Amino acid sequence: MEEDTPTYGNISKFWIEKRSSIKNGDIANNSSIHTTAHVGTHLDMPYHFYENGQTVIDFDPNFWIFNYILFFEIETEDIIIKNEILEILEEVENKEKYEMLIVKTGACNIRKEQKYWEENKGFSPEIADYLKKYFPNIRIFGFDSISVSSFVNRIVGREAHARFLDPSAPILLLEDMDLRQINKSTRINKVIVSPLRISQCDGLPCTVFAEVLDEN
Repeated sequence: MEEDTPTYGNISKFWIEKRSSIKNGDIANNSSIHTTAHVGTHLDMPYHFYENGQTVIDFDPNFWIFNYILFFEIETEDIIIKNEILEILEEVENKEKYEMLIVKTGACNIRKEQKYWEENKGFSPEIADYLKKYFPNIRIFGFDSISVSSFVNRIVGREAHARFLDPSAPILLLEDMDLRQINKSTRINKVIVSPLRISQCDGLPCTVFAEVLDEN
């Protein structure tokens, strides 16, 4: 993360406070970081929208390892994405085998621009319903928008959060992924999501590792 890392609504920016500095005559460099838990590539946990929702301590270590990843790209002008994703999902065979869905909207290409956080695309709550009905083993939905909630339509965004994160059958949200290095010719063989293990926290910055093969 950097101090210019975008944040939802451009609030709760990440910044580093230098507590001691060798350059200023101190024995060692020591810094504090100030941020929201929802910054950079991060997970939304069920506790984000439910008081009784799960946090990181409720998931087994193997939960974070994914061997069957469904990845695709879409193009849309819609601020709330729905049909483009549902149409692709409808055509997928062996739906029950997939453990993780990653969607590239192209938003990652404007990650340094103001409209990335100010006019970000959101996702329809109906996508959560469809995944839970037809893709019963999906555990995480990842994408390159800064949030599942569009900043210009937060009412729909709140409902999307609630549907995905419902503690009875949660699909965790992996928001603000930088997907610039992968495209439709990329085959993702394995993904490991490595969140900060912060107990009782509603969001978790994380690092995502992927084993990929370019089929070009």
